[in-house]
Amino acid sequence: MMTKGIGMFRVYRFQNYSWARLRKDVIAGIVVGIVALPLAMAIAIASGVRPEYGLYTTIIAGFLISLFGGSFFQIGGPTATFVPVLLGLTMVYGYENLLLAGLLSGGLLVLMGIFRLGAVIHYIPKPVTIGFTAGIAVIIFSSQIHTFLGMENIKDGHILYKLKQIFVQLHTISLASVGTALICLLVIFLVQKFLPQIPAPLVGLIVSSFIATWFYPSHVQTIGSAFGGVPSTLPSIHLPEITWSKFELLFFPALSIALLGAIESLLSAVVSDGMSGKKHHSNRELIGQGVANIVTPFFGGIPAAGAIARTATNIRNGATSPVSGIVHSIFVLLVLLFLSPLTMHVPLASMAPILMLVAWNMSERKEFKFVLRSKTSDSIVLCATFLCIVLTDIAIGVMVGLGLSILFFVFRMSNEFVVRKANVELQENEITHVYTLKGPIFFGTAKQLAGLLAKDLPKDYLILSMEHVPYMDITAEAVLSSIIRRCKQHQVKFILAGLQTQPLELLQTTRLYQSLDEKYIFKSIEEAKDYAKQLEIQSSPIQVYEK
Repeated sequence: MMTKGIGMFRVYRFQNYSWARLRKDVIAGIVVGIVALPLAMAIAIASGVRPEYGLYTTIIAGFLISLFGGSFFQIGGPTATFVPVLLGLTMVYGYENLLLAGLLSGGLLVLMGIFRLGAVIHYIPKPVTIGFTAGIAVIIFSSQIHTFLGMENIKDGHILYKLKQIFVQLHTISLASVGTALICLLVIFLVQKFLPQIPAPLVGLIVSSFIATWFYPSHVQTIGSAFGGVPSTLPSIHLPEITWSKFELLFFPALSIALLGAIESLLSAVVSDGMSGKKHHSNRELIGQGVANIVTPFFGGIPAAGAIARTATNIRNGATSPVSGIVHSIFVLLVLLFLSPLTMHVPLASMAPILMLVAWNMSERKEFKFVLRSKTSDSIVLCATFLCIVLTDIAIGVMVGLGLSILFFVFRMSNEFVVRKANVELQENEITHVYTLKGPIFFGTAKQLAGLLAKDLPKDYLILSMEHVPYMDITAEAVLSSIIRRCKQHQVKFILAGLQTQPLELLQTTRLYQSLDEKYIFKSIEEAKDYAKQLEIQSSPIQVYEK
């Protein structure tokens, strides 16, 4: 059924396709392919693997994401977001296990799509996503400092560890590498300012590579000297060894990759929707991303996701369908087959400013400042997420951010809960109480109600109005059940009025509703008041208690 739905969706995206649309898609795809070339190699190197693995990922994953994904204009491939996770994974487990982790993450993404978890992205608080993105940007930027400076003896590790090594080894800076990196950076800025329609990173890479090769060829480390060049063919299909012990070892790294990929891809799809006016299908997008990550490791590629910058470039250059993403992959394949020998002369120092600019652009500086200036609980969530990601681990940072968001939400909802109490006097000095509840009753507020009633149980009648209670959870149901039992023990009649849909359904499911006396259940507080009048109840002034 799901496969049929995916096929129908693909057909829908290609309806009324024409030669004019094909021409636009080909142009957009070539432009995006040109942009993707230096990024793919730079991200692969930053992830601790050979540069061609980034190209393989762009070719295979990019093609499959465009073909099977749920977004019209999504461009998939290696992304900077993965760099911290993949580098750590490569260092600890090696390249072969990195491929297996990527394959497992693809399976998890497919399962996320099948079980319709695509909408979960909308429930992640904005401060968490901003802190998450900014934290990764800082890690990426800092990871390129030693390459920018031409320092070759810096060991990979935690950000503080690497910065300490850089400081200690400042005397080993290569002026040739610094000059090459600065030339690349300057060219990128000039092209972006005066020729914005041209892919600036590629121009910067070409110009700086030419200058370095012409004037000081033996003074900078290049792809050729570091990796022996880039092969001009796709690798043969290689099946990673899958064992149960490896599955247990790599499950949590794979889960981290899957979650990062899901967040990155769905955020990119949302950006795409805003720019194009189209609407993506989040669950199909997850399945498409999963298929791509299952297949790509067989060709030596690293994990892939939707790339926001490349997707935006695709739309700005006139793309009309997923064909542009397919063209972008084919273009990179053609470059690999016919122009890969030229990559031998590309200095590693030229790659550093490209990734630094990617990190700078993805850092969400304006949003970060805006949330900080709000000086609310969101500011605390943002800072905690950001600092935990930078100083500890990405997964820990996200969990801390989500945990704090939930905690602050519970506090806010608890403060919204109000109990209005009216003392009611019957004839012959009999006393009853009317409680009007307002706000959600859940684990954060239910015990407040229980404590209040525990101290203040009337003698004959207790009337509870829930007309303003839109939601209650199982904890609230347990408290209400306790109140009802206590009323029965003391022979106090319990009157319930104004149950809304969700609380009514919950009480019926737990069968607490069926245990109540029907003559004491009313659809509205007015009906309960009419009943009270029959008992000759005269209301006294209402006192308000806010808990």
